[in-house]
Amino acid sequence: MNQHLIAIDLDGTTLNNQSQLTAETIKTLRAAAHAGHIVSIITGRPYRIAQRIYDQIGIKTPMVNFNGALAHIPHEHWDKEYDVELTRELALDLLAQHKQLGIDTITVENKFHVWANHASNHLPEFLPNHLAKNQLLTASNLDANPIALTIEYQPDHEQEIIKAVNEKYGDYVEPRVWGGQYHILELIHRGTHKGSGMYYIAKQYNISKDNIIAFGDEHNDLEMLDAAGRGVAMQNAIPAIKKVADDVTPVDNDHNGLAKYLQAYFKLSV
Repeated sequence: MNQHLIAIDLDGTTLNNQSQLTAETIKTLRAAAHAGHIVSIITGRPYRIAQRIYDQIGIKTPMVNFNGALAHIPHEHWDKEYDVELTRELALDLLAQHKQLGIDTITVENKFHVWANHASNHLPEFLPNHLAKNQLLTASNLDANPIALTIEYQPDHEQEIIKAVNEKYGDYVEPRVWGGQYHILELIHRGTHKGSGMYYIAKQYNISKDNIIAFGDEHNDLEMLDAAGRGVAMQNAIPAIKKVADDVTPVDNDHNGLAKYLQAYFKLSV
């Protein structure tokens, strides 16, 4: 079989409902890589909370973070690495208005650094529950442009925040609401999404669209699945993802759905 790019979302796809990798999933992804395929994590997670999963799988191929805004090979210098930045002005502007806009927590990140207006225990791992003094979001501490902003907000202020961002920064900033139970808004550079990151990696390995297979379950996976030669929705995926997918896994993420699909599709022995 031709070399494929296997693009995998993490939460709700590669990870089970406890946000863990199973032994079967690890063995399957390693077998796919050993067979010559490029296994790439393409996630909305920042690098700080995706690195351990990358290392646990044991792959050495590019990873995409922040829903397409950062592509890199962890622990290596890769001359094809890119990031798509926002501005300090945006972060500090929202910080100044956070109370009147109904924003509880603002988390600002780039590849290696995170700043926030305060620590939060509302969403463990995703929002920092401990901040060093230099990680407090202030004009003096924020010494670089961020790649992404994550906003935890009061539910009745969602449209107000989106309107405020669009009116002043809409030419280059795209607000995206997370799916699920959380009231989280993510800001990344407009036109940046998982699909663009996936295609960038495919280009570096001269892999055609026909040889791209992508897996996902939530709203932020839509462009990726739609753009892949074979988009696969998880059994637990939302209806919008199943609608654009070419196939659906027979079982969900909590029963090794990704691993079992790859085993059958690529005839992998694990």
